[in-house]
Amino acid sequence: MDKPYAIEMLNITKRFPGIIANDNITLQLRQGEIHALLGENGAGKSTLMSVLFGLYQPEEGIIKKDGKQVNIKDPNDANALGIGMVHQHFKLVECFTVLDNIIMGVEPCKFGFLRKDEARKKVLELSEKYGLMVDPDALVEDITVGMQQRTEILKMLYRDNEILIFDEPTAVLTPQEIDELMQIMKGLAKEGKSILFISHKLNEIMSVADRCTVLRKGKCIGTVNIADTSKEELSRMMVGRDVEFTVHKDIAKPGEPVLHVENLSVASKLHKNDAVRNVSFDVHEGEIVCIAGIDGNGQTELVYGLTGLEPVKSGKVMFKGKDITNAPIRQRSIMGMSHIPEDRHKHGLVLDYSLEDNLVLQRYFEPEFVNKAGFLKRNAIRQYGCRLIQQFDIRSGQGSVTSVRSMSGGNQQKAIIAREMDKDTSLLVAVQPTRGLDVGAIEYIHRQIVAQRDKGKAVLLVSLELDEVMALSDRILVMYEGEIVGELDPKKTTVEELGLYMAGAKRKEGKK
Repeated sequence: MDKPYAIEMLNITKRFPGIIANDNITLQLRQGEIHALLGENGAGKSTLMSVLFGLYQPEEGIIKKDGKQVNIKDPNDANALGIGMVHQHFKLVECFTVLDNIIMGVEPCKFGFLRKDEARKKVLELSEKYGLMVDPDALVEDITVGMQQRTEILKMLYRDNEILIFDEPTAVLTPQEIDELMQIMKGLAKEGKSILFISHKLNEIMSVADRCTVLRKGKCIGTVNIADTSKEELSRMMVGRDVEFTVHKDIAKPGEPVLHVENLSVASKLHKNDAVRNVSFDVHEGEIVCIAGIDGNGQTELVYGLTGLEPVKSGKVMFKGKDITNAPIRQRSIMGMSHIPEDRHKHGLVLDYSLEDNLVLQRYFEPEFVNKAGFLKRNAIRQYGCRLIQQFDIRSGQGSVTSVRSMSGGNQQKAIIAREMDKDTSLLVAVQPTRGLDVGAIEYIHRQIVAQRDKGKAVLLVSLELDEVMALSDRILVMYEGEIVGELDPKKTTVEELGLYMAGAKRKEGKK
């Protein structure tokens, strides 16, 4: 017999200016099941979950919990009903510790005094029980995105929530962390918790979910049992066409070195040791070099050093034969370095600017966009914005004047990719370029990256997705604890061997 429904969202409609985000959607979550919500970027998945969590009010439709109609006016109501949510873009206070973030709003007090010892004990017990390792005393601004996500999950578990919403939970995790999270989700479901899992990674949905509801352009396409469907069928429901899962590319023809990195060291904000230690490598014209590694092994700091976001401690960065070790970011950009950053909100976009203004962020001072008196040519900016929106299929409610903050995470990512790839670049530094993108968009971005390479540009790709590393790269450099421990040929290596290097179990000869 089918289990009763823990949550029913019946005929939900939610509108925003210029767009119907949810168009008469019905979603039913059974008790103790993992129910996947699948759809393209901007299909309305996060909006629907935000309605359930009380962040938005629907214009039409009702929500039932355990068969009774409920009115969820805000997240406090949701929490009171036992509904918790891990957001795609984490809702953490950066200058607080991990522990303070977890207990915020439900702080244990006695006689008006904060009892942090009890809270710490409960948090450590939960982190032990579910394998969610965190440092309770670390400041959120200093920890990796993987640990930030574990903090968000612990925040939910600390509140004893029964209904758990995971919004794109694996977008920021390493393959090993993803496996761990899948096990955690299965364990939570076994304990009777009901899980809504938003994703567009079909492999994950196939491995962990019981049922899947597919959204496309705000409408519900249908709900299927995972046991009775296939990856291809789900992608067809999601995108409305067949999707190519393999990357087609010719053999690389590397030319001159574009980027030359010599004995580079970058300090760590988290501990006394350097995050990047004595790293040297080259990236040539017409090749894709991929830096692989488990999150937190210095890849982020390496990219910060190369792009000018952080000062380097020692060593040298040469770009097209010129020393740019201490050059400002704008100079690097003008010289032809493009950067798709890891954190799209922190370093990629000005969220309260319009889409068109974000698309010219690095070029607004060029004669094409500014007149001799120093005033912006608004028409030129709008035309340019409209061209990129069409070319990269960026979906936004009000076109180029849409506030970027209101767009879905995947479409924010597409905006950054459009801006960085449309520049006249010699080097593209792409960090997690397909994070949070659906299969149709990933297929397109992969083609664009290969096209950049085939135009003779150098591409430095940093990715935690092993499939992406193997499919796109011409050479793989593996980072472990701030050092490059291996250089591999994707045609001659296996995912297993790559995993051994990433875990530090294997090093290339000559490396201590």
